[in-house]
Amino acid sequence: MRTIGIIGGMSWESTIEYYKTINQEIKNRLGGLHSGKIILFSVNFAEIESLQYSGDWELAGKILANAAIALEKAGAEFILIATNTMHKLAHHVSSSVNIPLLHIADATAEQIIKSKLKKVGLLGTKFTMEQDFYKRRLTEHFNIDVLIPNNKDREIIHNIIYNELCKGIINKDSRKEYIRIISKLEESGAQGIILGCTEIELLINQADCNVPVFPTAKIHAIAAVEASL
Repeated sequence: MRTIGIIGGMSWESTIEYYKTINQEIKNRLGGLHSGKIILFSVNFAEIESLQYSGDWELAGKILANAAIALEKAGAEFILIATNTMHKLAHHVSSSVNIPLLHIADATAEQIIKSKLKKVGLLGTKFTMEQDFYKRRLTEHFNIDVLIPNNKDREIIHNIIYNELCKGIINKDSRKEYIRIISKLEESGAQGIILGCTEIELLINQADCNVPVFPTAKIHAIAAVEASL
């Protein structure tokens, strides 16, 4: 079993789900008392969030790179960044260590391709929805068309993530808003929906949607199990 290194804490609410999913999946596959070999470096999300909003991605990249270096020194054999947004800095992480980075967008794209879908809607932080680092990877590497909500709806999605989900607040009215936005994406031709922020899975699941959903934290965690085993 290879040792999994996780850069977490962005937010810790979703990092818990990574830890739980990895261990449950390994137990399911191996049985008995088997669990994952995991090293977790959990950052202070307040520091990261401040750098996101000030646009200081360079310093944020250094923080993640230092976390990756620490994980490698501690014995990790590959690394996960347990958040979609901070994959904007994936190169900072991968270039700082000699072990592989398991990219969340790649793991998600593989599941979309297995489902034989060509066009999907993307929910996430404004950084993930509006910037190119995530959408471009799906389009250029996997030939997947990506739809995003309109500006007003992007603002709603983003604010719910940071003001509620990252703080462990689950609001039924917010769920209704997400379902409304997802329905609009479906009407625009989305054949599936990427839950492209790891906290969204705390609020939305397959039962809330008429098309397949792709819960990125769960997909990423299971991909880590497969890489570990």
